[in-house]
Formats: sequence, structure tokens, C-alpha cells
Amino acid sequence: MQFATALAERGDTAEVIALGRPGQPRSERIGGVVIRRLSVRSVDERNRLTYLMRVLVFCFRSALFLTTRQLWLPYDVIHVQSVPDFLIFTAIIPKLLGARVILDVHELVPEFYAAKFNDGRRSVGFRGLLLIEKLTAAFADHVMVPNPLWYARIVNRSSRPGKCSLMRYLADPKIFYPRPRRRSDGRFLVIYPGTLNLHQGLDVGIRGFARAAKFIPDAELHIYGEGPTKAKLKGMAESLGLTQRIRFFDMVPKNQLPEVLCDYDVAIVPKRGSCAFGNEAESTKILELMATGVPVIVSKTKIDSIYHSSESVQFFESENDTDLAQSILLLASEPMLRARLVAKGREYFQRNNWETLKPKYFGILDNLGRDRRAPLERVNSVMR
Repeated sequence: MQFATALAERGDTAEVIALGRPGQPRSERIGGVVIRRLSVRSVDERNRLTYLMRVLVFCFRSALFLTTRQLWLPYDVIHVQSVPDFLIFTAIIPKLLGARVILDVHELVPEFYAAKFNDGRRSVGFRGLLLIEKLTAAFADHVMVPNPLWYARIVNRSSRPGKCSLMRYLADPKIFYPRPRRRSDGRFLVIYPGTLNLHQGLDVGIRGFARAAKFIPDAELHIYGEGPTKAKLKGMAESLGLTQRIRFFDMVPKNQLPEVLCDYDVAIVPKRGSCAFGNEAESTKILELMATGVPVIVSKTKIDSIYHSSESVQFFESENDTDLAQSILLLASEPMLRARLVAKGREYFQRNNWETLKPKYFGILDNLGRDRRAPLERVNSVMR
């Protein structure tokens, strides 16, 4: 939506083909962007077959939709955001008819697969996905990669520098900015907003909070998100006797999230450093929290150590729930430290946000449009 809305604001025609949630309309217009939801998804996959079948259904419907639309109202550029990267092949017919295609590597699929299903790098599945990655990169007219670690890997194993761009996912300052706090009840509230996968380390987060909660009677941990580990995490909270202090909520839409964040004292981002994917996938939620004025406790992973420092976030040793507990206790007892982290986080966000990166995205699209020898008018974004 961030990419598509920016295009609509500058006068391009932008459509998003996406999954939807139960109760959402099949089609609607938001901020000048037409949203078309071709499938409904619940984020509850527990095995490979279920996940694959849902992916293939969406791929089939996307291919049919894109082909039909391209025949009577052609797209200039189709921006395909993984996961999965083979979703790009839904644009085969449009590409044959002249459309340019961007592969947006939101996640490295082989590593994401290995993390999601606890599979090794030597497995048949992982090696098969490496081959697919090479094919998708070859098929694309341009490849966008969100961080320098993955950029180097994609260039080394699947593409070439001239075809790739480093395009970080940065929060939009029009959406993410501080709001006034709405509560004054004296509680110390900790939040985690995001997906609930194993590599996100929420089990570490819960254990760390449980240790700290013994010394902060009015502390609560609120988890906003969906994912395959949610039931297990709820069971963990219950086994610790903290169901009244560790509460679970549904995922909140991005445009509504800042209104939620404003009432929290601290956020945690407890990714697993031992997981190759978790160690290298940047947490975009860190910037969203910085932008809204919430101090963040961050697992010291490889990628977040590149982008952030102890001036703007409170680091803890990855997968060390004792160290996490100490960080929570430190920030609970030091309001001045929280204020310093907030101030430095805001400074960092002012230098690193969507407005600073948007011209680069427009340049990629306009160059592809010129390659097509036609004005850039219609961009389709295929996202899951």
C-alpha cells in the first residue's frame, strides 16, 4: 500500500491485488488505490501442504486476473512482492504483451522456508527454492532487495548488480508520528506488534517478561499479531500463570497501529539470532515504534546491529530471556533513559523514512517505463 499510494498521489493509476481477511470487501478504493482481494487467508498454516495449497490458489487467481486485465487495459509495470517469489510467474502473459515486471524480495524465500518449517539448508525443499529464486530473478526486469545482507546474497547467487536495487522498507511519516497518550492508569505496558512466527522469538519475549514482571506488579505484555505459534504462546502464558498480564490481540492495520502504540511505555522485538532468517531480516516495526515515540528493546541480531545503535535502541543478547528481563527492568526504572531513546529514535527516523526513499522507487519505475517506450501510467502491485 505504501508503494501504491505514493504512485496514486503523483497521478499514476495503481491497483493492488492481494489477499483479504474475512469480512473485507472483494474490491474497494483506499487513498486513490484500487484494492482487489482475490482470496481470503487465515494465518494459521501448520504444515507445508496447507501453506503451498493456499499459495497456489492465490497464484492461479492472480494469473487469471492479470491476463484478463492485460488484454483490455494493459499495465506498464507489475510490481510483485514475495513471499513467494514464484508469484512473479503470474505475470507471464502480461510480460509477453509488453509489461515490465519488478520482483520485490520482501523475504528471501529459501531462508524464510527454512525458518518457518525448521528445515535445513541441505534439504530438497531449500535447494529447490534456490533454483526457483534464480529463475524468478532471471524472469524479472528488475529486482528490489530490502537490506544489504540479502542484496549481497542475491547478487552472488541469483542475479547481477546492474539488475538489482537496495530498497529498504521504511515507515511512512504521514502515518507513523507521535500521538497523545490516552491513558493515565499507572500501568507499565509492554507491546509486541507483528507476526507470530518461530523466528520472531516471542517465546523468549514471554519468558523475559515473566522474569521482569515479578518486580513490576503493574506491568502487562500485550501481543498484537497472528501466526502459527499463537496457540503455543498462549499456552506458555497460561503455564506461567500470567494470562491476566500477558494478553493477545488481533493484528492491527498499519494505518490504525499508531493510535494503539501511543499508549505503550516500551516495545520488544525479540528475534532469534540463531535463526539465519531472523538474524538477517530487518524488523520494520522498529522504525514504526521509533516514529511514534515508543522506546524499543531489540534483540542484537546481525541486521539490526548494522542499522541501529545503543543510542537509539536498548539491545539485549539474542535469545537470552534474563538479559531481556534486565532491559525491561532498566527501562521501567529509568524514565530519562526511555526519553533519550525516544529522542534518538526520532532523529534516526527523520533521516530514514519512506519520504527519503520514495524518489528512488519512482526512478526505478520510470526507467522501466522508458524501456517499454511508453509513458508510465498503470502500475499493478501483486502482494500476498
